[in-house]
Amino acid sequence: MPPQVRNLVVLAAVIFGTILLYASLAPNPNQKDIPFSSFLNLVETGQVSDAVIQGTRVRGRAHSGEIFTTNVPRYFSNLIPLLFEKGVNFRVEPQEQQGLFFAILSSWLPIILIIAVWVFFMRQMQGGNKMMGFGKSKAKMLDPDSPQVNFSDVAGIEEAKAELDEIVEFLKDPSKFDKLGGKIPMGVLLVGEPGTGKTLLAKAIAGEAGTSFLSISGSDFVEMFVGVGASRVRDLFAQARANAPCIIFIDEIDAVGRHRGAGLGGGNDEREQTLNQLLVEMDGFDGNQGVIVVAATNRPDVLDSALTRPGRFDRQVHVPKPDMGGRLSILKVHTKKLQLAADVDLSVISRATPGFTGADLANLCNESALNAARQNKEKVEMADFEEARDKVMMGKERRSMIISEEEKKTTAYHEAGHAMVAAMIDEVDPVHKVTIIPRGRALGLTMLLPVEDRNSYSEKDLTGMLTMMMGGRAAEELIFNHFTTGASNDLERATQIAHKMVCNWGMSPAVGPIYLSAGSGEPFLGRDVMRRRRVGQKAHREMDREVSRIVNEAYGRAMQMLKDNIEILHRVTQVLIEKETIEGAMILEILGKPTSTKEMPANAE
Repeated sequence: MPPQVRNLVVLAAVIFGTILLYASLAPNPNQKDIPFSSFLNLVETGQVSDAVIQGTRVRGRAHSGEIFTTNVPRYFSNLIPLLFEKGVNFRVEPQEQQGLFFAILSSWLPIILIIAVWVFFMRQMQGGNKMMGFGKSKAKMLDPDSPQVNFSDVAGIEEAKAELDEIVEFLKDPSKFDKLGGKIPMGVLLVGEPGTGKTLLAKAIAGEAGTSFLSISGSDFVEMFVGVGASRVRDLFAQARANAPCIIFIDEIDAVGRHRGAGLGGGNDEREQTLNQLLVEMDGFDGNQGVIVVAATNRPDVLDSALTRPGRFDRQVHVPKPDMGGRLSILKVHTKKLQLAADVDLSVISRATPGFTGADLANLCNESALNAARQNKEKVEMADFEEARDKVMMGKERRSMIISEEEKKTTAYHEAGHAMVAAMIDEVDPVHKVTIIPRGRALGLTMLLPVEDRNSYSEKDLTGMLTMMMGGRAAEELIFNHFTTGASNDLERATQIAHKMVCNWGMSPAVGPIYLSAGSGEPFLGRDVMRRRRVGQKAHREMDREVSRIVNEAYGRAMQMLKDNIEILHRVTQVLIEKETIEGAMILEILGKPTSTKEMPANAE
């Protein structure tokens, strides 16, 4: 019987039994208890027809049919003669004997029932036979009968799969490693950005290995009671040893594995006690034969060094964002169940989604299917993938947004400035699409489509990107001689790139090839706040001057390019106002450049 049904049955039985007991003990509502003096008065006046005597208790009935009861004093001995005298029919019955146990039970029964119900539900909530089961681990044992995820379901991260395949091979055939004296890693830490497939890889390990698999989240260890976290860690590893060979998967381990001494609780911090117990269990005196810990995090920088050392997490597996080929493999996995039209080219979609993670691509495929269903299509077409990509990257079209003609014209010149500069600089990715239809928080967008994935950029590439970003603001000043807030995002991103060129990448002759960004990121409380900065005020002023110089030079180049081609700028803007969305090939046609020089998204606002 399922636990929920069993609980309802027990509760119903308790309520029904209580009702029956009280029904048997409760007095008859048709009987009226009266004083003995009133009873004598009724007998004297001839109003009593018959009576039943049980010891000192008398139940009588009046001629009117009313039933009443009374208690007879022990010293009163004239009751029977009085009944004879008044002609009352009566009989004498033996007195009911209520035992001591029954008397105690009737008075304490409500309290006993309340305690019993409370204990029962506490045991059910704790999931065990112990009333106080707070220290029990909340880890879930993978059901072997449930649908399994295998390595064939994981695509785009082949190197990570290869490293983890060794773990699976050890669990299947430990003697292969033991005979050479090798030991399998005690723990494997999966590191990667959100959505790259860390949890999916852990599920695939469980599916491939066919061994016991315990899964728990880092936040499941610590609760409101002191010592619960450490107790749950002990219970978790005890379960794993009992089911060895076994894999323990701890998702988001940074919730419990952060640097010790980096909080405000000191050595008595509950989270730190949980971490200490985890460290002992992973590499203590007892050892963990046949138990492998797999953990996942996207914040490896905040983990305690004792947790990531060899002997605990011996191996760190980096799960990167997929490259173009990886995205193609992931798209093939997620489109298996979709009804695709003949015009769908997954290779084009993979090129058009730089920086997308596996989760992003899964969402893209789902959004395209939903878009096709909304339009009552039989199959998912390429246009649905285009719309889904634009929606995921930039937000849904806001065609209902009311924009004045003047604002529309300003936006058109702004986006035309971006597109023209991008089309004229060879170092910038090809222009794919330009639109002045509002999407998300942007009034217009210029989309670029990379020819290939880029992992590093030269100074010339970055300078070209900055020039393209400044094209929108330069067009506004050139045509209207004023500035708008539309260039806010461009200025922010351009400043960030210029700052990294100066401080991170050594691309400023004035500052030199040194790294000056220490402490510039988000500080980690207790670790970074008290660190001394290595950059003085003079160096900061020099950095700011160089950042300003780089951005202003890019702005000047963009302005000059638009001045030299102002007639083309007017023409591109006019077409954009008329059509609202134009393809990159049309811009190249207006510029008189061959479309083959830049083949085909990143984006610029």
